[in-house]
Amino acid sequence: MPATAVVTRFAPSPSGELHLGNVRTALFSQLLARRAGGRFILRIEDTDAARSTAAHAAALLDDLAWLGLGWDEGPDVGGPAGPYRQSERAAVYAPLLARLEAGGQAYPCFCTPAELELERALQRAANQPPRYGGKCARLDAAGRAAALAEGRRPTLRFRVPAGRHVRFADLVHGDQDFDGALVGDFVIRRDDGTPAFFFANAVDDALMGVTQVLRGEDHLANTPRQLLVLEALGLPLPAYGHLALLTGSDGTPLSKRNGAQSVRELREAGFAPEAVCNLLFRLGHSTPDNTSLALAAMPALFDSAHLQRASAHFDPHQLQHWQKLWRHTLTPAQAADWLAPRLPAWLQGVERERFLAAVLPNVALANDVDTWLPMMLPAPLPMPEQAATAIRHAAEGFFAAALAAIDAAIAAGQPVTVEALRAATGAKGAQFFAPLRAALTGQLHGPELGPLLAAIPVTVVRARLAAALEG
Repeated sequence: MPATAVVTRFAPSPSGELHLGNVRTALFSQLLARRAGGRFILRIEDTDAARSTAAHAAALLDDLAWLGLGWDEGPDVGGPAGPYRQSERAAVYAPLLARLEAGGQAYPCFCTPAELELERALQRAANQPPRYGGKCARLDAAGRAAALAEGRRPTLRFRVPAGRHVRFADLVHGDQDFDGALVGDFVIRRDDGTPAFFFANAVDDALMGVTQVLRGEDHLANTPRQLLVLEALGLPLPAYGHLALLTGSDGTPLSKRNGAQSVRELREAGFAPEAVCNLLFRLGHSTPDNTSLALAAMPALFDSAHLQRASAHFDPHQLQHWQKLWRHTLTPAQAADWLAPRLPAWLQGVERERFLAAVLPNVALANDVDTWLPMMLPAPLPMPEQAATAIRHAAEGFFAAALAAIDAAIAAGQPVTVEALRAATGAKGAQFFAPLRAALTGQLHGPELGPLLAAIPVTVVRARLAAALEG
């Protein structure tokens, strides 16, 4: 691969379900690579054995595939920089950690969690930023031996060079300057021997040839630590861009509490992956194109210079908007394929075609068809009070006249039409549509009556109107 090639990555931790903030990072990272003709890598960061599960890792891959976010290298497809699961890269990390320790750029730390928490509490009480004070950095060989004799298991801390400032240009937030004195020495290997995030994440990016890293702005403070590690190891430095966080209805970071849904929940609710991607494409990224875009069209319109610094607000109504726009791009055949998994086996042939023709204008989510399927069956419909009221308030003789028109149509071998029912009942406007729709569907609003009459079996239409007449 040319030295100038763009390589991006998405590196989720399989400790839970994939949420919209994660998905947006994956989408933007993929688009950045695709726009430049580069490569997009998927890496699973599963060194935290207590929180990572194989089930969550499998679900992550499944959700990303459903969204259409294909990758060029990853745990399921391989690649030249594998393995792509951090839990399988211990042999990669060990010599690098050993090199830092041997060179005095890292040292064992024997402080217990309780001691560290006390230190942080005292610093906060003194209005100081919490950071490690360097106690174990001053331990000599005898002090380390004594700590080991006590049974303490050390972490490994990176030694931040004295007087060092870390400066870098963030792809989103511009020039950054961090004082190393405020960073403090940080853990790069846990006491169980596994590498910490600061180390493994940075090393893997460098060794996998990643050139640009997009991630949430909550990682901005991690960047100076990771740049220091890479510099100490003589590894290449990627460019970092930190995306503004998504916020919910209350202005706080998006979470379950303020409306966040996982990708699994969106799938189960019937949203299309195209709708999800179209919404995310515009959350924190400006584009003049307000049409529903295919994923393949997005790279040409994606520009990292248009990534916004301000938080992006997630509005569920906007997701509904993009869902509807996407649905209207479907041909009848495409819509039938989309809805096929939700249609029962008993609805086939012409009946299926007529049903879809009737309800499709009122379907945004795939599971919206569930609302209208019961009207095709002879079983009594649930009848909300408003619908029942419309039936009770129908003009005298309304349903008797409608039934007579239906019987006449059946006898003549003709379809039942809105025009015939309107002529027979003499009703107009709401006095015609409200009681007829309520009797046929149990709803006061919905698909047009003409296509509905063509879709619902005539025997069912007759039975519903007879039931309405009997009251």
